[in-house]
Amino acid sequence: MTDVLLIALLAFLGAAAAGLLGALVLRLSRRRSLVVSLTVVAAVAVTAMLAGTLAVAWAMFLSPHDLTVVTTVVAMAAVVSLVTATLLGRWVAARSRDLTLAARSLGDGGTFAAPETPATAELAALTRELAATSARLDSSRERERALEASRRELVAWISHDLRTPLAGLRAMSEALEDGMAVDSERYLRQIRTEVERMNDMVGDLFQLSRIHAGSLALAPTRVSVHDLVDDALAGADPVARSHGVRLVGDRVEAVPVEVDGKEMSRVLGNLLINAIRRTPADGTVAVAAHRAGAGVVLSVTDGCGGIPEEDLPRVFDTGWRGTHARTPPAGAGLGLAIVRGIVEAHDGRAEVRNVTGGCCFEVTLPVA
Repeated sequence: MTDVLLIALLAFLGAAAAGLLGALVLRLSRRRSLVVSLTVVAAVAVTAMLAGTLAVAWAMFLSPHDLTVVTTVVAMAAVVSLVTATLLGRWVAARSRDLTLAARSLGDGGTFAAPETPATAELAALTRELAATSARLDSSRERERALEASRRELVAWISHDLRTPLAGLRAMSEALEDGMAVDSERYLRQIRTEVERMNDMVGDLFQLSRIHAGSLALAPTRVSVHDLVDDALAGADPVARSHGVRLVGDRVEAVPVEVDGKEMSRVLGNLLINAIRRTPADGTVAVAAHRAGAGVVLSVTDGCGGIPEEDLPRVFDTGWRGTHARTPPAGAGLGLAIVRGIVEAHDGRAEVRNVTGGCCFEVTLPVA
């Protein structure tokens, strides 16, 4: 037993010395290629075995012949191990280079194409992660392109919407200045109307900029959905009467919510005004609210005739005005974008779907 322990100790000391030396070489070559690292690892294993064997052979006083045999066997094992490690390292390095070339396309704005050659489990996992990242980047680029297009459209529409009233204001002010206005009171009323419309437009732009910048300050309080809907219906009633549209709000549950009353009133007001403008005379705009699980759903249903299915995903985009819808566009296309921004700031969501004869806009908010 003592001899066995001594042999084990000698073998361990020899192998440990080789292992420490190999660890030092690995540290010094850590910035080199994978082939070098695998070769060093194989060399460490063989050297450790050789050192342990020679230490035991020296302690046991083997004959020169036996020592030569042992050394030759270990040397052949070392040659085979090093060749195998080199081949394996070159194969892994080649798969790594293929993956590097495929990943380079991500930085060039292209789509990641996974190498078809088989790889190790770790490289395969990295390939899957890069493919998922590429998909997310493609989606992000698509959203960025859509947002940039929406911004360009918004600038063009805002410029047009501001140019038209400004031209009217200039003409009316010149007529008043030259004394050519037959009904000066009418001109003054029209000037005030146009100024208020432009003021509302600028206010919408400011509100939208705060939403996009994440600086929309909310002051949530506990209110009843029933009270919010009542106030919104009362505010939109004059507009509905002028357009000959009936407002209906008889299916509203009194569900408590924690919201900013002013901002949510703006949400409902924007939805109601949008629905009234797109509903023909003698039509109906219905408002409902009901509890659904841990949330409350407020819906505004109009009689616009519906929105083409391909346009539904863009309804809440900035600047979208329904150019291809069945009803003519109105406003600067900011109202629904503001609706979504305010609702999402309340941890809710805004959606739209077609129903028979029109559209149904739904706002889901968490219950207090």
